[in-house]
Amino acid sequence: MTDATYPSLRDRGVLITGGSTGIGASLVEHFARAGSRVGFCDIDVTNGERLAASLADLVHAPVFVPADLADAAAIPAMAAAVRQRCGPVSILLNNAANDMRHSIEATTPASWDAGVAVNLKHQFFVAQAVVDDMKGLGGGSIVNFGSVSWKLKQGGMPVYTTSKAAVEGLTRSLARDLGPFNIRVNTLVPGWVMTERQLKLWFDDKGREEVKRGQCIDKPLMPAHIAHMALFLAADDSAMCTAQNFVVDGGWT
Repeated sequence: MTDATYPSLRDRGVLITGGSTGIGASLVEHFARAGSRVGFCDIDVTNGERLAASLADLVHAPVFVPADLADAAAIPAMAAAVRQRCGPVSILLNNAANDMRHSIEATTPASWDAGVAVNLKHQFFVAQAVVDDMKGLGGGSIVNFGSVSWKLKQGGMPVYTTSKAAVEGLTRSLARDLGPFNIRVNTLVPGWVMTERQLKLWFDDKGREEVKRGQCIDKPLMPAHIAHMALFLAADDSAMCTAQNFVVDGGWT
């Protein structure tokens, strides 16, 4: 798979949430190799430090900041740490999420709030923490990460699917409010991406049949496919794209 080159991404400050593994790790690598000044956060310290070390020889080595985004009060300090090391944030990729399966019966008020915190709430508050950077720079790009799961009426995780549906509403409201400042806000909507976590926990023979039946393109959807769309949405090449949903799912939805 060949990466496109986006000169406008060079030297720009990029904040990636949930960057230690999976789609997030692919985002970190792709933006760092594009010449961006990447700061990324995650609750997974071991893999975050390992990823940063593996890319330390690049022109701008990625900076890892440990953070639990479910604690909204800690988000400004995380953003400040990235800003200090990478400069003002021009691009935000709100990737962090947790798609653990859960039943209706087992969902409690506390688990509902925890699920919303990790899948939706932080996307707003991280954007809030960096929007002044983008205003000062004369513009920026915010990419919120959604999911096709709710579009497919997937059961077994009601808090996750509800949160991911709400992300699209958040995107459209932020796009309207921030458009006058030349700040673009879009939702990147992945299909079933073959991360290590998905392969380990949920992708089995039944899953293979679901993909074969659902996708128009019968090939594995990989983290790099998502990163390629994120590069485009972050770059100046998508200058007039805002308030939109960009689906990368092999034609499933």
